[in-house]
Order: sequence, then C-alpha cells, then structure tokens
Amino acid sequence: MLHPALAPIVALLCATTAWGSLFLVGKPLLSVLDPLWFTVVRYLLAGLLLGALAQLFGSTPWRKLRARLGRLTLLGLAGYGFFSVLVFYGLARSLPSHGAVIMASMPFTTLLLRWALDGQRPSTVSLVGAAMALAGVATVANVFSPAQAADAPMLLGDLLSLAGTLGWVLYTRGAAAMPELSPLEYTALTAVAAWPWMLLAALVATLLGLAPAPAIGVLASRLPALLYIAVLPTVLAAMAFNFGVRRLGAVAGTLFINMVPVSVLGVHALMGQAPSAAELGGAGLVALALAVNAWAGRKLTAGVGGHAARRPQTGAADCACSA
Repeated sequence: MLHPALAPIVALLCATTAWGSLFLVGKPLLSVLDPLWFTVVRYLLAGLLLGALAQLFGSTPWRKLRARLGRLTLLGLAGYGFFSVLVFYGLARSLPSHGAVIMASMPFTTLLLRWALDGQRPSTVSLVGAAMALAGVATVANVFSPAQAADAPMLLGDLLSLAGTLGWVLYTRGAAAMPELSPLEYTALTAVAAWPWMLLAALVATLLGLAPAPAIGVLASRLPALLYIAVLPTVLAAMAFNFGVRRLGAVAGTLFINMVPVSVLGVHALMGQAPSAAELGGAGLVALALAVNAWAGRKLTAGVGGHAARRPQTGAADCACSA
C-alpha cells in the first residue's frame, strides 16, 4: 500500500514521464495532422473518456460545470487549447527533446507569474534559478551556436513552445485555486467546456485556408497513436498532475516537470539516438536550476516553522492516484 505522503510524488512522476512520451509519439503525427486539428481530435477522444469518468466518480459534475462554465472554459482553453496548439506548432518545427526541456522551464514561469499577479516576489536564489533554467532552454535550442542562423525554423518552433507553456502555468494555477473540484472533475470539466471552442477555431482556420482538415482515412490509420495520446499522456497524466498539484501546491507540483526532458532523452538513448552535447548541457542546467529552487523553497519553509498548509481533500480526488 502506497504511503499517503508518497502518493502525490508518484502521481507527478507518472504524469511528467507520460508527457515525455507525448513528444515522441506526437511528432510523427504532425506530418499528417495540423496541430490545431490534432488538438481537436486529441481532446475529443480524451473528453469522451473524461466525461464518462466524471459521471461515474464525480459528485454532481455537470451542475458544477454549469455553475462555473465561464471560468472552466477559459482555463481549459489556456491549458488544453493555447498550450497544446502552440507546443505542437513548435514541435512540428523542432525536436521532441527541445520541447521537453522547454516544458521544464515552467516552474520558473510559475514563480514569475505569481510575482506579477499575486505580488509574491521570488527570493534572489529563485531568480538565479530562473535565469539558469532559461539559459538551459537556450542551450538546448542552440541559441548560442554560431550556426544558429541556419536553424531559424527550429528556433521559431522553440519560441512557440516556450510561449505555449504560459497556458499550462495558468491552468495549473486554476487547479490549485478551485479546491471544491476534485482533480478528476477539474480535468474533465475544463476539457468538456473548452472543446467546442477548439472545434470552432479549427473550423474557422480551415475555412480561411490556415489549417487543412484531416481526411477520415488519415485519422483511421493513426488511430492507435491517437488513442494512446488521448488515454495516457492526456487523461491519466492530467489527472495525476492535478492530483499532485492539489496536494503539494502549484509551485511544488510544477517542479516535477523536469522529468519530462529526462524521460525523452532517456528513451532516445535507449533507441540508440544519443543526445547532443547541447541537449545534455541544457537539460543539466535546467535540472540544476530546479534543484536550486527546491533548496530555496525548503529553506524558506524551514524559516517559517516548516509547516505547509494543507487543504482538505475529498474522497473523489483520490481516484487520480491510479494514474
């Protein structure tokens, strides 16, 4: 039996490792699916599964959806729409390892956003860690390479992915700020509320000639990969991540995202694709920055008595542990 204190840690590790596989499995799909339509199909499949789970294990989820429709829609569009579309437009122009390391910069985006929105200024150590993380992202993207001008499309892709991470940071803040919803309910209701607007955006983009609609035959031929993405790195990973964030908080939860580039580089190595020196160096800088920030957080906690505030949890929330 897993100790309750370890449950959120295990959930976050499972979530971020699953997201590493998302970059590897999703990259080939982008050769036949526009990222906007990829997101629509992904969350159609995921939304059907999430809706069924919310009906089975949630507590009056559809009443909660109606009561919070506007806020849940905006958060879903930030986390599932803005984030997914920009990250996959970036991935189409870059490499899976680059997207994974860029995701690992999100803990520091969270710190800066809390400073801007909540007036909670990070410590000097945390700001140094943020600078180290951004340097790591730039190293992975070969920004400092003399030959970088030849890789302008890759740099553009990395910048798009970096911009997209802001959507997930906002989504994470929303999860921590809505304790009345279980992790399952928050994951499901944000997806259900946002999906019609994603579909509308895709249809408008297709009519304007910006995003070609996929053929039915293409979707059928890629169905196994789409189902894998919908179930594991979308539904189960999001539920596990929201569960971990609810227990540990947004800042502590996003620290675990450093496992995303580690898993991608590890799988690449097992496949015989050795990471480049820039990728290893950049991932190392991001990991070091995360360690510095974690150390600063523990020091601050110890200075105020070492007691973290805990929110009361509902029994329904614990279903996310299975992820």
